[in-house]
Amino acid sequence: MERLSGLDASFLYFETSQMHMHVSIVAILDPRDAPGGFSFDKVQDLIASRLHLLPPFRRRPVPVPFDLHHPLWVEDPDFDIIHHVRRITCPAPGGRKELAAICGRITSTPLARSRPLWEVWVIEGLKRGRVAILTKVHHCAVDGASGAELMVHLFSIDRETPTAAAPVHVPGEKIPTDTELVKHAVVERARTTLEWVGLARRTVRAVRSVARLRRTPDADVGATPLTAPRTRFNGAITAHRSVAFTRVPLAEVKAVRKALGATVNDVVLAICGGALRRYLDEKGELPREPLVAVCPISVRETGSPRPSNNKVSGMFTSLATDVADPIERLRVIQRVTRGAKVEHNAIGADMLQNWAEFAAPTTLALAARFYTRMKLADRHRPIHNLVISNVPGPPFPLYLAGAELVAAYPMGPVFEGAGLNVTVLSYQGSVDFGFNAASNAVPDLWGLADCVQGAFAELAQAARPLAASSGRDQTTGA
Repeated sequence: MERLSGLDASFLYFETSQMHMHVSIVAILDPRDAPGGFSFDKVQDLIASRLHLLPPFRRRPVPVPFDLHHPLWVEDPDFDIIHHVRRITCPAPGGRKELAAICGRITSTPLARSRPLWEVWVIEGLKRGRVAILTKVHHCAVDGASGAELMVHLFSIDRETPTAAAPVHVPGEKIPTDTELVKHAVVERARTTLEWVGLARRTVRAVRSVARLRRTPDADVGATPLTAPRTRFNGAITAHRSVAFTRVPLAEVKAVRKALGATVNDVVLAICGGALRRYLDEKGELPREPLVAVCPISVRETGSPRPSNNKVSGMFTSLATDVADPIERLRVIQRVTRGAKVEHNAIGADMLQNWAEFAAPTTLALAARFYTRMKLADRHRPIHNLVISNVPGPPFPLYLAGAELVAAYPMGPVFEGAGLNVTVLSYQGSVDFGFNAASNAVPDLWGLADCVQGAFAELAQAARPLAASSGRDQTTGA
């Protein structure tokens, strides 16, 4: 039994009937050479045999009466895998758009809080005999990094996986009584309340430090919240989700990175900025001001004792969508992200987690529902335009129940006021882009996803002369 951290719990508090706080990933498998064949039962048996290694798959949240403190994680005494592993057939012809439509329907439904907050959907009937596995987990249980760590227990680096072992029994826990929950909550609240004065002082010092940085002439600075222009995907959202996928070659992404002295993340942001510029320009809706993205940052320390919770912060960065030249666009993104990282370090990686511990559950939940019900996102300037998350994946092949993983498209949550999420995962020789959007905000999401190819080609072509010049300089010693 363990209490949720304030940051973990905040994903529960902010969830509404329109704003769902789960994260998902669709893994596309090629089962043709799976030893002994591939089946739904094999997948379910594999998951059952690994549950003892997957705490978020066994525990469910138990709220405290009167919301006096954050909920507790409790080993579910009534756990039944039948509620979590399901199968469905993709409509013909089983292509990527049919698969995305299925994923959109599944991700449009919030997870039931009366049991562990996850589902795995086996989606059969894809082209070329392939199968997709859609995993859906609440954000209160995992972030991008910890979610990837959990998948290590399900995937293998060897196709010849042994038959799933008998499940290791993890006994359920007795649900505490209301009296017990209240007693422990009051004691813990009294202890942590004394810490807020020191945190407030540290926060004031951090804000002053960032203000000094921004007053420094010619200093690189991050983007500023509430300066984002309004676009079609910035406003109140509905519960329905649309999903789309695309991928670009990792080798060419790295070639651009090397030619321009950038990071892979800078290149990914430049591709997204170019795609959004194309998409909005085609509709005659390209704003003069640059779009602003929030990029989650993992602040997880090596050897963290709680690998399944959230250890994230975030930075605001410009996507330079007001810049036509792809090289200059990337240069602007480099400068802004560099400044955002400096400001993030000045504030402190754990500032968000520390303040979240003092969150008032009832206040946050009521505020989230009021904000959604009143559609307040339509009435003020966007805090940011979208979320873009980049998660590194393995450069070697993975297998699930003997079937080879050929692609993996992650999908993060969307928020009131920012109805678009782009999550990127590198795997083997590709960079896989997963788009998740509120259907009312981006009704033609495939149009945006398809713009990635043009934006990437434009950037790669512009970088080639620089790469050639760099190669000549190294050869001649210039």
